[in-house]
Amino acid sequence: MQIGSSNDAAAVKEQYKTSAGLDTRISFHDKYSTNKLGYGNWIFSNFDFSKGMKVLEIGCGTGSLWIGHDDIIAELDSLVLTDLLQGMLETAEANLGKSSNVKYQLADIQDLPFEDGSFDIIIANSMLYHVPDLGKGLSEVRRVLKGDGRFYCATLGENNFMEEIAKWFKLGGESFTPNYNFTMQNGKSKLQTVFSDIEARLYDDSLHITDIDDLVTYLSSLSSLKMLNEVPLEKIREIIKYHAIDGVVDLPKEYGMFIAS
Repeated sequence: MQIGSSNDAAAVKEQYKTSAGLDTRISFHDKYSTNKLGYGNWIFSNFDFSKGMKVLEIGCGTGSLWIGHDDIIAELDSLVLTDLLQGMLETAEANLGKSSNVKYQLADIQDLPFEDGSFDIIIANSMLYHVPDLGKGLSEVRRVLKGDGRFYCATLGENNFMEEIAKWFKLGGESFTPNYNFTMQNGKSKLQTVFSDIEARLYDDSLHITDIDDLVTYLSSLSSLKMLNEVPLEKIREIIKYHAIDGVVDLPKEYGMFIAS
């Protein structure tokens, strides 16, 4: 079992079959992250959009990245939001609404249904570690990206809060196999198989959790944490309290993004 972010297709679809769990996790990070800029806002600040661009987001989820950016969307020639799951696309459309230049479409990064050189910018945030055949997925991104286009992909580092949680609950061996398929540590080398120019940017952040029950709810939202799903909630709460200081839990976060062209 891989904790947090499996690249098994069935596990991924189970974890994201509805937006409820994802919404829980986004709200948790919004509430307790010490960097109040917000990870989504930071990600968006790195994009270099120009009027008339054609933009593709792979794995758009609930469309939260674009909320509040109607002015940017209006200047694009087209914005194509894709996901593996219809439920996510429906939520994204409910969040962003209908627009003549916005399209919601089912798509798999390993077999993108677009012509060569279709997009000026392609975005794939916090999802490349899910891809079963990452090499094929990256080749598809390169194929549908224009020659002078840019690929933005945010991801996790290997020194994150889930590693700390695993120590607390003594998860090891088969019960804790972190998904390091695409991280801030190894992402550049994987992107170099199809891209020649790659820049890494880090986001400075951590978690300062003042309500332990919220962390219990967060952990319960992770369907991939099957070992913890079998532990009574009170036991989970007890272990977290043991590691709290004056009722507060501080955990590391290591996030960032690559810009490839």
